[in-house]
Amino acid sequence: MTIHSICVYCGSSPGNDPGIIEQARLLGQTLANEKITLVYGAAKIGVMGAVADGALSNDGRVVGVIPEFLKIKEVVHNGLSELIVNETMHERKMKLQELSDGFITLPGGFGTMEELFEVLTWSQLALHQKPVGMLNVNGFYDDLLSALKNMVDKGFLKQENLDILLVDTTIEGLLHKMKNFKPMAMPKWLKASLVEKK
Repeated sequence: MTIHSICVYCGSSPGNDPGIIEQARLLGQTLANEKITLVYGAAKIGVMGAVADGALSNDGRVVGVIPEFLKIKEVVHNGLSELIVNETMHERKMKLQELSDGFITLPGGFGTMEELFEVLTWSQLALHQKPVGMLNVNGFYDDLLSALKNMVDKGFLKQENLDILLVDTTIEGLLHKMKNFKPMAMPKWLKASLVEKK
């Protein structure tokens, strides 16, 4: 599939592993090299700032989306190709999804997890058919991936739904998987539900 823009979910904190910041910057540079627009949460700090700076350093196009209450000089990146300001966090997430052909999750905290699981859930419900990727830098997400496997083992998550999440430890490998992503078919129970409503 052709990907023109990718939304990157990641932390506004830098964390304490320099390798994560390095990979974030490299991801931004790679997207710019491939003429893929970076869409993200508009911050100049932490992992978010690193991925944006990486893209901008290679003349990439970077679109930031941020709610008004976070648009303060300590947070917002003023060197973006385009800055979109809205009212709420929910509007921000909707706009990020609307502008993107795919999603990549880098290390982050609660907000990053919320964004990742929302797009995964929406994909599971066939509300979108865009690839959802995770760049597992330095094993950051190993424990989470183990927890997800446990959900499958315990019968709370189907393996086919877990397989929606594309995981790789390299940027090149992850982008390859995303470009070759085949959306899963709409669940039978959901099809039946939609038919009943007509």
